[in-house]
This record gives sequence, structure tokens and C-alpha cells, in this order.
Amino acid sequence: MDTSYPREDHLPAPTHKREPSPAVRVSPPPRDHLVWSIFNTIYMNFCCLGFVALAFSVKARDRKVAGDVEAARRFSSKARCYNALATAASVLLPLLLAALVVTGVIHLSKLAQESVGFFSYQFGGSDDEDN
Repeated sequence: MDTSYPREDHLPAPTHKREPSPAVRVSPPPRDHLVWSIFNTIYMNFCCLGFVALAFSVKARDRKVAGDVEAARRFSSKARCYNALATAASVLLPLLLAALVVTGVIHLSKLAQESVGFFSYQFGGSDDEDN
């Protein structure tokens, strides 16, 4: 009496090959941009845009945890938009202010040079005019 497991040579040949199942594309969960929002809230909070972005990031994370991927994607998109606006405004406004200061200083220096020239002409005239 043979109690061993059946060997491969005694197994029937497979009648059909198993097709690999088609790969189901699962989209990755939406990003909540929480770190970027915290950074904008703390360091670059222009007109409270960083705080608004933080609120949408938290909502996106809550919806992602709850399993509502579509709502999480909408909140994530809004958080990304507000973060981009806060970052752009916080970077561009100081640059714009610096450019305005530089052009103002240049304009005032030219105005001062013209004023010195004007006053030196008025007060530096010859004494022949008094006679």
C-alpha cells in the first residue's frame, strides 16, 4: 500500500492555461499636502491663505481616512491651489516691494542731483547781476 503523495507524472495534464488576470489600475490616494500647508501657515501666511490651505488639507485627510476618495481629491485640489497662491504671494510680494524700493531710491537720487544742480545755478550766479 502506497501512502505517499501523488507524483507529478501521475497528475493529469492541464487542459487550459490560466490567463493572468488583467491588472486593475487603482489610482493612488490623493495627497493631502498637509506639510506644505503647515509650512505656509507658520512661515508664509499671506492673507491667511496658509490657514485656509491647512483647513482643506485636514478635510482631505479626513475624507481619505473615511474612504470618500472623490471628496478627498476635491479638498486636496483646493488645498494645493491655496498653497500655491500663498507660496507665490509670499515670494513675489517681497520681490515686488524690493523692486519698488530700488526704483524709488534711483528716482529720488536723480531728483536730488537735479535739485542740487538747480540750487547751485540759482545761488552760484555771478556778482555782476547786482550792479
